[in-house]
Amino acid sequence: MKRVHGGPDGGPLPRWDFSVNTNPVGPCPPAARAVQRADRSRYPDPAYTALREALGRFHGVPAGRVVVGGSASELIVRLTQRVVRRGVRRVWWPPASYRDYAHAAHAAGLVHSGAPEAAGLAWLCEPASPTGQPEPALRQWATWPGQRVLDAAYEPLRLSGASTLAPSDADRIWRLWTPNKALGLTGVRAAYALAPADAADEVQMLDAAAPSWVLGADGVALLTAWVSPPVQRWLAEARSVLRHWKDLQLHWLHQRGWQTLPSDTSFFCVQPPYPLDLRHLRSRGIALRDASSLGMPGWWRMAVLPPAATQALALALADARPGVAA
Repeated sequence: MKRVHGGPDGGPLPRWDFSVNTNPVGPCPPAARAVQRADRSRYPDPAYTALREALGRFHGVPAGRVVVGGSASELIVRLTQRVVRRGVRRVWWPPASYRDYAHAAHAAGLVHSGAPEAAGLAWLCEPASPTGQPEPALRQWATWPGQRVLDAAYEPLRLSGASTLAPSDADRIWRLWTPNKALGLTGVRAAYALAPADAADEVQMLDAAAPSWVLGADGVALLTAWVSPPVQRWLAEARSVLRHWKDLQLHWLHQRGWQTLPSDTSFFCVQPPYPLDLRHLRSRGIALRDASSLGMPGWWRMAVLPPAATQALALALADARPGVAA
């Protein structure tokens, strides 16, 4: 299966990249400094003891429920391979979703289930990508019999609304966290999962299935900084900036006839009132994300960017289509 992502595509890096969901207010200064100070001359603790304790304290769970990974995608692969060893043969993910769930299933020989209640492994993401919307299936998934994993990659970039997950369900599911997006440091690969309260054996098996030092010094520094008060304060301030930028961006789009879907995050789906010349936009340093590979053909996922990016998009569109107002 072909992997399709936003961001770098082999060409010059775009000046204004609407195609990725990283935090454009970043990089987060205290997190970036922590990564820069990381001691790359030594191996990290192979058990990541201090890191797991810090992450556990942050989420209010024992350190024994924390599984660290090289990235969210690496943990998706590892979790998928683990359920296969337990005899699972069917997996479910939402029609519009991150394609690595499907990639991992395909590589492991799993069959996509048409119904989540018939799957041994079910994936959900809230806020969802590409829409940034709540995931209604969360209201029912407590009754699903298989292993359930909630991808919380965009929860730190939530600008409105609240999680659909009931607090009483938090200890019964797997939760996957990817802080590098919220911190504007997506090049630093690091993630972690929180296991259900009764999954001690599964944690041990997942740890055993990981390569040694699955997380390097940079990743350890990023995740350690992630749970610190200065980083969390910066993130709260960044969300305030993003809300303002989002309002301005949506206003510009609506004035020019673009259709937008509701979103609780710093990204949303759009339909332009005319075909887009991607080659021309790319030549002007602008990248957009076609949502077809995310299960939404005909839509584009657009990240919130500073007002200067919207102005650059306006000028590029006006240049490509005479008569289009900038």
